Amino acid sequence: MVYKTCSSSYTKCIQSLKEKSVATEINSTGNKFGTFGGVFTPSILTILGVIMFMLTGTVVGEAGIYSAILILVVAKGITFLTGLSISAVSTNTKIEGGGAYFLISRSLGAEFGGSIGLALFFAQALSVPFYILGFVKALTTSIPSLAPYFFFIGLGTAIAIFIINYVGASLVIKAQYFILAVLVLSILSFSVGMILSFDPALFIANSQPSYSPDIDFWVIFAVFFPAVTGIMAGVNMSGDLAEPEKSIPKGTLYAIGVGAAVYFVQILLLGGSTGRAELIANPYDSLLGHSFLGFTVVVIAGVAAATLSSAIGSLMGAPRILQALSRDDIFPILGFFGKGHGQGDEPRRGLWLTLLITIVVLAIAGNASEGSMLEAVAAVLTMFFLFTYGMTNMAAFIEQFSRNPSFRPRFKWFHWSTALLGAIGCFGAAILINPIAAFVALLMIVVIFIYISRRVLETSFGDARRGFYYQRLRDNLWRLASHPPHAKNWRPTTLVLSGNPKSRLTLASFSKWFESGRGIVTIAEVISGDVIEKIVEKEQKEKQLRQFIDEHSIWAFPEVVIAPSFDDGFSVLLQSHSIGPLKPNLLVMGWPPLSSMKSLAKHIQLAGHLKMSQVLAIDRGIPAMTERPERIDVWWRGQENGSLMIILAYLVTRNWPWKRSRIRILRVLDKNETERQAAEEIEELLEAARLDADYKILEFAGSFKELLENASNDADLVLLGFQPPEIEQAEAFHRQYETLTENMPTTLIVSSSGEADLMS
Repeated sequence: MVYKTCSSSYTKCIQSLKEKSVATEINSTGNKFGTFGGVFTPSILTILGVIMFMLTGTVVGEAGIYSAILILVVAKGITFLTGLSISAVSTNTKIEGGGAYFLISRSLGAEFGGSIGLALFFAQALSVPFYILGFVKALTTSIPSLAPYFFFIGLGTAIAIFIINYVGASLVIKAQYFILAVLVLSILSFSVGMILSFDPALFIANSQPSYSPDIDFWVIFAVFFPAVTGIMAGVNMSGDLAEPEKSIPKGTLYAIGVGAAVYFVQILLLGGSTGRAELIANPYDSLLGHSFLGFTVVVIAGVAAATLSSAIGSLMGAPRILQALSRDDIFPILGFFGKGHGQGDEPRRGLWLTLLITIVVLAIAGNASEGSMLEAVAAVLTMFFLFTYGMTNMAAFIEQFSRNPSFRPRFKWFHWSTALLGAIGCFGAAILINPIAAFVALLMIVVIFIYISRRVLETSFGDARRGFYYQRLRDNLWRLASHPPHAKNWRPTTLVLSGNPKSRLTLASFSKWFESGRGIVTIAEVISGDVIEKIVEKEQKEKQLRQFIDEHSIWAFPEVVIAPSFDDGFSVLLQSHSIGPLKPNLLVMGWPPLSSMKSLAKHIQLAGHLKMSQVLAIDRGIPAMTERPERIDVWWRGQENGSLMIILAYLVTRNWPWKRSRIRILRVLDKNETERQAAEEIEELLEAARLDADYKILEFAGSFKELLENASNDADLVLLGFQPPEIEQAEAFHRQYETLTENMPTTLIVSSSGEADLMS
């Protein structure tokens, strides 16, 4: 899978397509395993692992038979729900290599897929030495004379399973058939022995819990839960299956069911054949003691089969996840590992890396499998698997809950509620098992997620997030439309007529500050000409607007309209730009030249009829942000425009560059009005508006221009109100405000539609 689209050059495009074609051709002629060998066998061998031999007895001894069965039901319930999600997602798309990474990335996107995929690779890679350590520990416990050779046995085991995997997946599958046969014989051996030793009285005595100090139901649940993880072992073989969309659901669910049945029978037989003290203290020895006809070697071979099969499965899965990550080019540094070898497209480079990781961990462990560091890493590994299962459930949930038309899985026994319940179960189990390890694993995943999010990536695959957002937006738009607008809920839905935005940075900046994380901004441009002839120019203008928006970190949408004339395009834009109830309520424009004022006056009139407030920005530049603006002057002449002016000034101060700024309201005394009366009016206004602002009462003397300049020429921003001029008065209006503001800082002249109410 080629991750980047062919946008840089024709040559690179052709090269990418060739690589993709070669990879597809290799996969089409590579391994073609069926349900039993490709999915069921690796999954069941991972499920029936070390826990069954080493810890199930402890679970029964502490929790009692009935509570142990409840633990089994809850744990298997979580993995069963996850299995349903896996089945749904895997039957909805063409499955390629990468297993869980592929499923998550194609549903939740590259960020989630990449972060979980990398974490899952390390989890699988580090699982190899831990399973080997488990094997060597069991072997040296059964044969104490081998204890001095602990490290060398582990190293030899690692090299042996590496050779098996290096030859190819085909040999691994054949080896797993043999291991499965040994495991079945071992289970039959101790099961028959326990049946022959079964005592109903002992069963009754062991039926109820008898927890040791500091042990309770959830502690034992945490001990047992790793036994049911491992359902991804078959999914990780997705690229080597003949029919993954059929094999993954069947093989995974069959493995979950068979594993549940085996553990259920084992819990019953252990409770009826072994004393509680023996179960708790020596769970492994109790199985050895029940081996049929005393053939303990069969049980020992079973432990070896369980641990080695898990190690082989992990060594087979980890490189395949790494190979899929590399081919999607999410992490450029991993590109080396994307190459496959042989007819089966074997990920041998990733296999060598996994062997190196294994040897390093074995060397750190030395001649003992214990150690606080190793236990901590093992706990984090379990968390990675749980988060993978949880994300798989979330992928299935979002796919169906968003009602994405493309989500049509062939697997029908699935509902979004089961996926949501499975996700909650996975994340809940992670916290219950080890809160600290869960936090560490989550932190690592979040760090990787942030890294991927900050890279500029163009995916060649669609994911379900867009569908989820679309569905939520659709539903919310319907709800929003049913609620009539109210002044208390007024938010700036701003339409900015930018022209070339690079020459009007002030306009875009103030629109950004008006929005202040509370509204929606659209930066629009009108092109004059024929639609067909100008369509390429329209695309280029939209691209330029997006680049401008990204460069200046503006939360805005670009819009470009083509019309026979600018006036026609502006009129169409004012009337039609909306999505349902989300209609622009604030029009922001730059100050026009005198020659364009009549045309602009016509559009101002139209905007007023459409209930849009208007802001005309007389641009004198943006205050230097290094100096931090200190004052915004609002000239109050009544509530008609004053409410909106103060609200806009308040919104500007909510942005970091303007945090130090104080709003100052300037009020000119009317005839027959005292300064005290005017001051009381402003104080009542500020109290009712719940606004912390300064004010100043001015007496009218001379011209308003002189009054304006004397009071506000040292402000950082000035807001004045205006009444939309009639077309025949447009040029006089222009001259009036041009003269008023010629010696002023940037001034915004505001006309309100009346929807924004400062008192609400």
